[in-house]
Amino acid sequence: MQAQALTWPIVAAVLCGAALHAGWNALIKSSTDKDLDTALIRTLGSALALPALLVVGWPPAAAWPYIGASLVIHSGYYIALAGAYKHGDLGLTYPLMRGSAPLLVALSAMLVFGEPLSGWSWAGVLGISAGVLTLGLSRHAMESPRAVAFALANALIIAAYTLVDGLGVRASGNALQYVLALFALEGWPFGLLVLARRGGAVVWPYARQRAPLAAVGAVASFGSYAVALWAMTRAPVATIAALRETSVLFAVLLGMWLLKEAFSLRRALGAAAIVAGVAALRLG
Repeated sequence: MQAQALTWPIVAAVLCGAALHAGWNALIKSSTDKDLDTALIRTLGSALALPALLVVGWPPAAAWPYIGASLVIHSGYYIALAGAYKHGDLGLTYPLMRGSAPLLVALSAMLVFGEPLSGWSWAGVLGISAGVLTLGLSRHAMESPRAVAFALANALIIAAYTLVDGLGVRASGNALQYVLALFALEGWPFGLLVLARRGGAVVWPYARQRAPLAAVGAVASFGSYAVALWAMTRAPVATIAALRETSVLFAVLLGMWLLKEAFSLRRALGAAAIVAGVAALRLG
């Protein structure tokens, strides 16, 4: 499936998906047990996706090697995500992991997809990445080396699964089938790992208490990634990967509102760079 141009409707859809992505990440950060909430959101996401998948149908055989690879990569993603949020603020770790990935995707996409970026598109990718990193980098980064390590490791993982799923959804030809199959399968390994490590006496009471909020997070996670994968069938993968990281703006606002994190001049400059990057991507 050949990608087309980045249009305003695609931009609007990806921005809505970015808001959903920031929302479920803020939910995990605000929890008292990051591992359990991450596992619960992913497991509920799988449980909700499976019946929907039976209705819309399984993706074609050509997509399954990519789904298999993505499942392995996503397991590493959730482990690193929980570790980053355990050791650092949402306002530090989320921008770091999300801001580094678009550059890696943009550099790799030229070889993997044969999609060279225009000058405006490169300006957009660099602007968004610089803005996101500006939001995350501060003196506190040096005080949280473990959080930074988890976040940067996750940037590599994010770039890897973005490329794999970009290839997979195009091979599938149906974004909804692909993302439903991915979600129906990916939640169980991490969920079972957490269950085995923490034990049922801890997991089940917590799950019953947090299930309503976790279900909201599961739906938000699915919606966010479904929109992104659909957009990758309509526009270059590198531009969608960069545009999706505007979720950091929403994360900063949620961090201020829910988690009482401070908003500074540095964060204002980062936000301005992201907005300028979005405009440049559209011009590209």
